[in-house]
Amino acid sequence: MACNDSEKSSLDDVCCNDQYSSCAAAMEKDSYSYLSPTENPSTISVSASIPPDQQGYDVEFDPPLESKYECPICLMGLRSAVQTPCGHRFCNSCIRKSIRDTGQKCPVDNEVLLEEQLFPDNFAKREILSLTVRCPNVGCCDKMELRQLEKHLSHCEFATVPCPQCLESVRKSHLDEHKSQQCLQRLMTCPDCAGSFMYADKQIHEKICPFANTVCKYCGMELIRDQLALHCDTDCLKAPVACTFSTFGCREKMPRNELAQHMQEFTQMHMRYMAEFLRSQTHSSCPVPSNAAHSLSDERGATARAPESCQCKPELMNLRETVLELEGRLVRQDQQIRELCIHNETQKNQVTELRRKLSTLEDATRELEAQQYQGVYVWRLENFSLHLRNQEAGQSIVLHSPPFYTGRPGYKLCLRLHLQTPNAPRCSNYISLFVHTMQGEFDSQLSWPLQGKIQLAVLDQVEGQHHVEVMETKPDLQAFQRPTVQRNPKGFGYVTFLHLQVLQQRGFVKDDVLLVRCEVTPRFDASLRREGVQPRGSEPSL
Repeated sequence: MACNDSEKSSLDDVCCNDQYSSCAAAMEKDSYSYLSPTENPSTISVSASIPPDQQGYDVEFDPPLESKYECPICLMGLRSAVQTPCGHRFCNSCIRKSIRDTGQKCPVDNEVLLEEQLFPDNFAKREILSLTVRCPNVGCCDKMELRQLEKHLSHCEFATVPCPQCLESVRKSHLDEHKSQQCLQRLMTCPDCAGSFMYADKQIHEKICPFANTVCKYCGMELIRDQLALHCDTDCLKAPVACTFSTFGCREKMPRNELAQHMQEFTQMHMRYMAEFLRSQTHSSCPVPSNAAHSLSDERGATARAPESCQCKPELMNLRETVLELEGRLVRQDQQIRELCIHNETQKNQVTELRRKLSTLEDATRELEAQQYQGVYVWRLENFSLHLRNQEAGQSIVLHSPPFYTGRPGYKLCLRLHLQTPNAPRCSNYISLFVHTMQGEFDSQLSWPLQGKIQLAVLDQVEGQHHVEVMETKPDLQAFQRPTVQRNPKGFGYVTFLHLQVLQQRGFVKDDVLLVRCEVTPRFDASLRREGVQPRGSEPSL
């Protein structure tokens, strides 16, 4: 518009102002709908009702704000725009503050300017309020007209408010969660003492709460903090205590459960401490007379010392009685300690013997249980997923089954399952399965080497499609000779029995349990062939 050109003459300015005033009057009827919710027509006037510190709109315009809508003073979007007679636009509060602070002149061209000469620029106000702005809240991508910004901010889910407890800026939608779960100043209730404290003081309260669980640093017993001092003073067997004869001069300290042993081992030393203490007490209660007293006559000196001797005698008698009583108590305690030591040693021997008998019974029970399998044994490997995780981590997994017999009498055997690591050469990620002979109860009654057929299987617990391999024994191998140690170190079976990928694709593992079945059919006829036949599967290897 021509009225925006500051270089025009004063006559042109007057014409421009007249035209602009008529234009503003024509549009005043419908200007209300274009205003911000907080800027209704009553705030359009140039009166001083607008707060003096309310500068321009400090928001992000999209597209960027044109220079004609920018206040030359605050360099922000024009708020309550007013125009000067010289054709320049300013925020209402900015230009009024400039006139009051720097003088009655226009900040742009230094023309004389009075507050009474300012008039509202409703056209510019409407245009600015129609500009598109972005929401200033972090995380919000909404855009709207400037006039709608305040309404949007009132319900924007990314709007922030200060927490009433810690004053931290928090999203409105997260305020309740922050106050109940994240605020450092939120109140908490101690589960032990039911006391209230702020979350920021939680660690301090945990250190002083009288009902909190704590652990004795001497014996490791768990108890509440209020009982800790009494426990250490009277009950804790490992708390350090002073010797009972500390008042007589013994400086030793030891755990409470070693005090009796100390009293027994150092009885003579304690008696010496007591004698020295009594001797010092006797000297202090009957002091030696001074040099001045020796200068007196013997008769007067004897007369003066007689009352002192009379006073010392009752005290010495009491001390002697105390010593005799303590000696008698020590003798009785020594006797009790010896009896307790003998009793304790007897109980230890009895417990050792009972443990030995229990171990023998457990071994006999396992041996009888192994003899009941009659050559057919199903091995349950529980928590198999744990073994698989360890195998994936590169750990070597070797598992041995409990022993089982082929009959009664029969050969004693066990299985060995090996989960090959991913880096194992030629057999990575395979299950290896072997049979080992063991020393058994009937070895002297059997013919050696072991001959017969061995069937190994991993059972499919869902569809029943078991993975089965059958092999014949090879009597010339060390694996089937009579074992000379508890378990023959040589085994016979398959290095690549089953790939782990096949194991996981089918129902071999159910409820985290893998079932391995072994059926051994011995052949006692020595005339039968000694070289084995492999009906199916790869060649079993040692």
